[in-house]
Amino acid sequence: MKEKIIHYTKELLPYLIILIIILIIKKFAFGTVLVNGRSMEDTLKDGDFMVLDKITYLNHPIERFDIVVVQVGNQKLIKRVIGLPGEIISYQDNVLYINGEKVEDKHSNKITYDFDLSLFGLKEIPKDNYFVMGDNRTDSLDSRSFGVIEKEDILGKASFILFPFSRFGSVK
Repeated sequence: MKEKIIHYTKELLPYLIILIIILIIKKFAFGTVLVNGRSMEDTLKDGDFMVLDKITYLNHPIERFDIVVVQVGNQKLIKRVIGLPGEIISYQDNVLYINGEKVEDKHSNKITYDFDLSLFGLKEIPKDNYFVMGDNRTDSLDSRSFGVIEKEDILGKASFILFPFSRFGSVK
């Protein structure tokens, strides 16, 4: 009996180790996220199933126009980074301005109503904070509603669609 237990344990041990490694990778390196809603249309569609890269921002800075997953309360939202720490951002006549300079925003598919950071009691985006928006500006819960996002609330980068297979691949 003891030999059978040892035999089965030796057979199962590699599978147990693989399972533990997969769980560690899922917890700390990569995960998945489901697009819920229309706020990122036309780039992402409701129901897209994506890879959540949790490690890129350990070695690389968050960049303007990255697609990120943010934690807002108990919700995980997929948004695009528009403003970086220390920047003054505004939209006027559907044009993005960063520190007073026009910046092409080719990701917005709708009208972006005029606003600036003074609406949030800010002169500039604070250190380690980011301004995020959905691409579908007329139907998006984003920093215009809940304010800037702290870096620690950015869970990772979402730039690869797994499913549906017709949309499989990287997105910008």
